[in-house]
Amino acid sequence: MPKSKRLMELMMTVNRKRKFTVKELAGEFGVSSRTILRDLQELSELGVPLYSEVGPHGGYQVLNERVLPPIAFTEEEAVAIFFASHALRHYSFLPFETESSSALSKFYNYISGDIRDRIDEMKNRVDFVSPQRQSAFPHLGILLDGAVRQRVIRIEYESREENLCRDIQPVGIYASGGLWYCPAYCFRRKDFRLFRCDRILSAALLPEAEPLDHRDVNLSNWKTRIRSKRHGADCYVELSKMGVELCEPELSRRVPMHVREDGSGYLEGSLPLEDIPFLARFFIGLGREATVKQPPELLDEIKRGLAELTEKYNRE
Repeated sequence: MPKSKRLMELMMTVNRKRKFTVKELAGEFGVSSRTILRDLQELSELGVPLYSEVGPHGGYQVLNERVLPPIAFTEEEAVAIFFASHALRHYSFLPFETESSSALSKFYNYISGDIRDRIDEMKNRVDFVSPQRQSAFPHLGILLDGAVRQRVIRIEYESREENLCRDIQPVGIYASGGLWYCPAYCFRRKDFRLFRCDRILSAALLPEAEPLDHRDVNLSNWKTRIRSKRHGADCYVELSKMGVELCEPELSRRVPMHVREDGSGYLEGSLPLEDIPFLARFFIGLGREATVKQPPELLDEIKRGLAELTEKYNRE
């Protein structure tokens, strides 16, 4: 096997293994231990973070910050990957903001000049617009890490009345309408809740806390795990075709949406009572494009809001 090919396969092998010995690699590649030692030295000089341990149970291991082996991309794949990352540039806060910027910079700088020229031409032809928000989301990284690693996190949360301390186990994070949200199991409520990430004032891991086994819970099914129904209300809203288009990005994760063949539709499902003030303001903004049928609490809040608006403009 040519040395260049052996080094490439060796790089992929050591990245895949948690721990290994020189003897194991020598047997796997059919070369001497001395050759493997030289190859490992070359990989180390290329930036692969190898760590050696001495003793009867020693060997080599790759540090946590692994360096991925080179991957060959077609031109179309390279352009697609660049724009997949480029699409997030309007978000001021991302879970891996620094790393994303660094990865995109490396990717752009190391592709060939003609592909760079093509990307430069396309930058001003394609855009992915998201609403600009003044809110800060500094805790996205720890929330996502808590979801992936099944960790308990203590947060200070800003509610309408006061700041609350909560121990949560995140399900994940998602962006909608320029805001980030975190569905999580709340240990105080003993149920799943949805938290707005810009209202999380602080977040810290609780290593001593015992997490629940929620590995089967994810962003697509967490609502089905909500046990507490006493704070919910049945909702039904008729939508015009335009109403469907306006509601889909804002409400599709809150209330199930059903779309008819003609493009009109309706919202039907359970909603938390604490969402009613937001939903009332939202449906007032939709005007004739939405007709709320229930719950009565939402109808009352809409009427109250319209009365306040009428009084305001009558005064002025």
